[in-house]
Amino acid sequence: MGRTRGREIWNRGIAYHPLPSQARFHQSTARFKGFSGPIGSGKSQALCQEAIRLSYQNVGRLGLIGAPTYPMLRDATQATLHGILDNNRIPYEYIKAENLMVMRDTGSRILLRSVDEFERLRGTNLAWFGLDELTYTQEEAWLRLEGRLRDPKATHLCGFGVWTPKGYDWVHRRFISEAVDGYEVILAEPFENQHILERIPDFYERLRKSYDERFFQQEVLGEYINIQAHRVYCAFDHEANVKEQTLNWREPVLWTLDFNVEPMSSLIAQKDGDGLKVLDEIVLERATTMDACEAFRSRFPYHPAGVRVYGDASGHRMQTTGPSDYDVVNEFFRRNGYDNALIVVPKSNPSVRERVSLLNAMLKNFAGDVRLQIHPRCKELIKDFDEVMYKENSQQIDKARDPKRSHLSDALGYLVWREFAPRPVKREQGRMV
Repeated sequence: MGRTRGREIWNRGIAYHPLPSQARFHQSTARFKGFSGPIGSGKSQALCQEAIRLSYQNVGRLGLIGAPTYPMLRDATQATLHGILDNNRIPYEYIKAENLMVMRDTGSRILLRSVDEFERLRGTNLAWFGLDELTYTQEEAWLRLEGRLRDPKATHLCGFGVWTPKGYDWVHRRFISEAVDGYEVILAEPFENQHILERIPDFYERLRKSYDERFFQQEVLGEYINIQAHRVYCAFDHEANVKEQTLNWREPVLWTLDFNVEPMSSLIAQKDGDGLKVLDEIVLERATTMDACEAFRSRFPYHPAGVRVYGDASGHRMQTTGPSDYDVVNEFFRRNGYDNALIVVPKSNPSVRERVSLLNAMLKNFAGDVRLQIHPRCKELIKDFDEVMYKENSQQIDKARDPKRSHLSDALGYLVWREFAPRPVKREQGRMV
């Protein structure tokens, strides 16, 4: 490392022998780069080493190191950074009141921040930023920091993060499955870190005995899988459930809604024998029920077999400023010539447990039958099936984890319950069961 003061170059040696994956991460010149690896792959070390390197490259400029919460920042990330600087006698000043470090060689500054309240990240331009444990960070925090990466005097602008895989979440989408230009990810190999094995020879063997098979695959092998115990729609499988679908003009169109202002979410489906096929989705930001109706009409101005409407039973409630959501839908169809439209929403919703159980059975039941197919264009619904999780140690859906998730899967669940739920039958005594 070095910096230029006039014509003088200051060099700093640092005791660091990066593993092959760490070396590839540091060598990457991508504007946004990630380091994904299992336990013991040296992710925090790579993060802090990259931060120090960039603080020397961007002389006198401002960077930021972040973690999901302040305890994680203080106990892990910040402790690693201080350890590297102290062990290598790199001069710095730590200003505790501001949680700020000033690198004395370069005059560069490093903000140390938790990113759980991401709205506080607006403000000063950055030359670089790095986030630890990215899969435990909200996507909005990353986006706020992307917007701050705009220091015109920076030598090398860079945003980076390190993480252990956590299923098909936003990090997987942004860096792997739907990566855009300027993004690169380095995937660390399992058992690569010989430094750990030299100190603790049975490190991985102990984990093998402590973790179940799937958790071992994620945490120790660094694989991207969904941990079924926490995933709500555990029966969903991309290969089995995502296929091209075509509209059948002889069957009614089934439109099911979940009423939210942001986003207003609905799906368009049709019955297919004893199964269901989802043809399309409508997701509108900051929209009204009337906006959803107009969007539906733009796709289906006419359908000879008619339209049936499903959704959240709470849409029957009168609004303080006017009619209920279903009153709006009904009036819209009446005024626009949908003569064969019918709202088939019950007065109350089924329990979440019953609705989720039936939807999972439609995706794939114990006998291996797949009765639910989804068009690939329904990307937000597919994200729901991949990412909607239960709260830790509960059977409650975690809606706070990502506010955009669960709306479309809820809407589909209402339709599936109305059309495919087992109906009660009468015993000889006439009692319903």
